[in-house]
Amino acid sequence: MFRFTVAPACAVAVCGAVLVAVAPVLSASADVANPHAEAAAAAAKWQAGELVAGGIPGFAGSDWGLTIDTMMALAATRSEPTALGAAADAVAANVRRYNSAEEWGLPGSRIAGATAKVLFAAVVADRDPTRFGGLDMRAETLDLIAGADAGEDAGRIRDKLTGSPDSGNTFGQSLAVLGLARSGGVPQSAVDFLIAQQCPSGGFRLYPGRLGSTGATCQDTPTTVLDPDSTGMAVQALLSAAAESHSVGAASAARKGADWLKSRQREDGSFGGSGPTAASNSNSTGLAGQALHAAGYAVESDRAAAWVLGHQITKDNAGAADKEIGSIAYNAESLASARADGIPEFQRDQWRRATPQALLALADVPLGDLGKAPPRPTGTTGTSSTATATTSATTTHTASAGASATSSATRSAATNSPSPTTSAGRTASASATTTATPPASVSGGHTGTGSGSGSGGGRLARTGARIGGPILLAVGLVGAGIAVRAGARRRNGEHT
Repeated sequence: MFRFTVAPACAVAVCGAVLVAVAPVLSASADVANPHAEAAAAAAKWQAGELVAGGIPGFAGSDWGLTIDTMMALAATRSEPTALGAAADAVAANVRRYNSAEEWGLPGSRIAGATAKVLFAAVVADRDPTRFGGLDMRAETLDLIAGADAGEDAGRIRDKLTGSPDSGNTFGQSLAVLGLARSGGVPQSAVDFLIAQQCPSGGFRLYPGRLGSTGATCQDTPTTVLDPDSTGMAVQALLSAAAESHSVGAASAARKGADWLKSRQREDGSFGGSGPTAASNSNSTGLAGQALHAAGYAVESDRAAAWVLGHQITKDNAGAADKEIGSIAYNAESLASARADGIPEFQRDQWRRATPQALLALADVPLGDLGKAPPRPTGTTGTSSTATATTSATTTHTASAGASATSSATRSAATNSPSPTTSAGRTASASATTTATPPASVSGGHTGTGSGSGSGGGRLARTGARIGGPILLAVGLVGAGIAVRAGARRRNGEHT
């Protein structure tokens, strides 16, 4: 679901994305039924059935980035708790295989996006991020954030790896902000660096200083490539930072990003990514739809959900894919192919990547709320977060920041809580008040969900393929250094 790439050549738009919206999201109160809940649960059930020993099969063994994308999807539907637990156990047992190159002879190496993604995985699964697989993923993520002496890179989450271009990008930065905000607090510098990737028009670039915008701060130029997937991730991360850590500037940047996404929605409700994923696809539509829902844009998120529903295998339209009920096609061509011939093994990877991210538009749960307890019925009392939908369909979400962050994390005392407006749709009801109880605190904060844009920078599409093969390949071809690449292969036919 997330994209994180080491090689500059692999970059334009990565697919997946997974997700985070904080403020407005507890938008669905217990009084408002989600009309897409059954479809989302069917998709989650199909995806859970693809797990093998807790992991999603990949190029060589389990694809841990895609497994974390699956965890996010399962947490969003809250419908497959056993599968979610098994996936969390498997990821926890294989952290170093995913977030480092230690098994390839680089002790102490760390991959920024993958590290942040693991942190988010711990949060999503309601596990202690300071003891996930026996490792302190919060501390590891904080350790990768560049300090003030890094100049333009200050606040950026960066690889700890020699011989390879830094793979840190907007997906990984968003995952870091999400995981840290949810696990005790996020440094303002990390939020500031994420905001710097937003162009004045509102969209976010995928890579700092590349793809037409070379400065420390994104600028709109004729060649600037703005990425809808990165924007969907950033919007949700900033909403979470605003609600959980009261980060300065986060709420206004999130609103601006959501407005840009609205302007990019196509007539049929769909979204495309950038570069090779620019055509309408369920990965980009799922992530953008989730972000719009998190920001309170119910009408637009409903349109995205309707497009996703039109690409889901159901009992009524399955054809030859009658054993794949619930899965979601990447695009119309994939859907037609499956109905005619089923889903052959060599095409399953595309479906495993499309389904978990696409269902995010159906589940009504933003990234910033994954793993939190569901809203309680009207009239009950919660402990930390309150979402209120009024007759005018305005949603306000207030969340107290977690306990102070660990040693290297600095938190702003400024308050910046967003109050997005929700149009009439599945996210609002007439006068409903809901209170939600967040997960148990860990070290004074919420249990963290860290999903780094590991190797894929952050999109649900191929985020997490093992890095061993690419590293050896780079060594063989280049003869100098190691190019680590964990997950952001595009899905044209595989969209990751």
